[in-house]
Formats: sequence, C-alpha cells, structure tokens
Amino acid sequence: MGIFSFLTGSRRERPAARPGSAPEPADNPAPGRGTRVPDPGTSDWNIGSLTAPPPEPAAEARLEVGPPDPAATAELEPQVVAALSSIFDPEIPVNIYELGLIYGVTVDAQRRVAVRMTLTSPACPSAQQLPSEALCKVKAVPGVTDAAVEVVWEPPWSKDMMSEAAKLSLGIF
Repeated sequence: MGIFSFLTGSRRERPAARPGSAPEPADNPAPGRGTRVPDPGTSDWNIGSLTAPPPEPAAEARLEVGPPDPAATAELEPQVVAALSSIFDPEIPVNIYELGLIYGVTVDAQRRVAVRMTLTSPACPSAQQLPSEALCKVKAVPGVTDAAVEVVWEPPWSKDMMSEAAKLSLGIF
C-alpha cells in the first residue's frame, strides 16, 4: 500500500508478480499502529485543530528583578559578562558582548539577574538560540539565584555598537 493510499484509505491492487521474482512483502502495519484510516468524507478526521485559532500561551510567571543592588552588581556583573562573552553569533565569529548585543545587566539584592539584549536584526536566524543560550549561561554563574533575558529592539542595533576589538576582527574600521 503506498503512502497516498494509506492516507486516503483507498487500496489499489498490486500488479501480479513476475515469474521468478521475489514475493513482495505483505502490507503489515508497524507494531502498535492500527490499520484503519479515516475516510476523508467522514467526521473521523480532526480538521478542527487545523482551522481553530492557536491556543493562548500559558501565563508564565515573569521574573521581576528588583532595583539594582550596587554590591551584588559589583560582585556578579563581571562574571555575567564573562559568561555572555562565551556566546558567539553563529554567523559572525565575534561574541555577543563584543558585538554590542548586550544592552544592560541588572542584579538585585536577591542576586536575580536581568539581561537586556538585542539581535542584529528582527529576522536574525538565531533569534531563538541566542537569548536562550544567554539565559542558560547567566543562570549557571555561581551566586546567581535566577535570571531573565529580555530581547529589546530599541535602540536598534548598528555596527557602531560593536567594540573596537570586534570591529578590528571583522575588518570594520
């Protein structure tokens, strides 16, 4: 049974085997799978999931970082910056801190860290990867109790935000 006939529930006869050829395998479904396929003209098909609006995302508890604590910031910010400096943009051989993608690091008295960052463009292919990697790296810093990464678009990123070292490594003068 071909894939189309499997999906539509129709079955066509196989041509007769040629003399001397090996017999074709029987149409046995994979273990644990049923053989009944709903008829497209019946209500057995669940097309509601295709036409229904997407479900509302679950309300996530947003990390609220309190006012900056100067002592906690002085202690943790260099370690957070070092952690963020270990993340490289996959398309540019420069870390995200030197690229100027990190707009700010805030540490409160409970040692919760908020990172404001941007991307090189809203259509950045790494739009999911870079913020989640930043979050994991910041949470792994010893002494950090929790972390949040917020992607912002203001001010828009430009090559002027790159460090001198990043500009030199990319040949931008």
